[in-house]
Amino acid sequence: MPESHPHPTARLVVGVSGSPGSRTALVAAADEAWRRGAELWPVLAWEPPAGELAARRSPASAVLVPEWERLARERLLDALRDVFGGTAAGLPGQALVVRGTPGRALLRIADRERDVIVVGTGRRGRLRRAFRPSVSRYCLAHAGCPVLAVPPSPLAAALETAHRRNLLRLRLDTGRVQREFDTVPPGA
Repeated sequence: MPESHPHPTARLVVGVSGSPGSRTALVAAADEAWRRGAELWPVLAWEPPAGELAARRSPASAVLVPEWERLARERLLDALRDVFGGTAAGLPGQALVVRGTPGRALLRIADRERDVIVVGTGRRGRLRRAFRPSVSRYCLAHAGCPVLAVPPSPLAAALETAHRRNLLRLRLDTGRVQREFDTVPPGA
């Protein structure tokens, strides 16, 4: 009689950096994991502050690596607490902190046939793109499994605009606020 091998459980491997976009992606990944009956694998990838090359050249970095790892774990735990109200999402899976570039780390972990990578996307200016490549673009271009790219929350854009207005000490346009309230359906 032929031996039957059960299919491994699907995993949703989600990149978490602590940013608002990654938290939105974490929520979307948890929802998708519930729908699919899959495991949730939040992953925070970290690199030494000056990069891997500088860390290899500096003897001080060997002493600082445990501290950098601890800070990365704390950032992941903070994101999990903010999204789920604690560190447990009520889903099977495993939270990981890995050393390396985020895109490559996610691809290395999402190595099973049924895995899905979940990443947040965001509004990025030219300067930011030049110095910090997009994790979502990297995953979309190189992944051997499906990639779910989660757009930023509309609230994030509104908060950025409000923050910018506050920094520039601009007055609030109450007429615009009133027009926005008028477009909200009654009872919403």
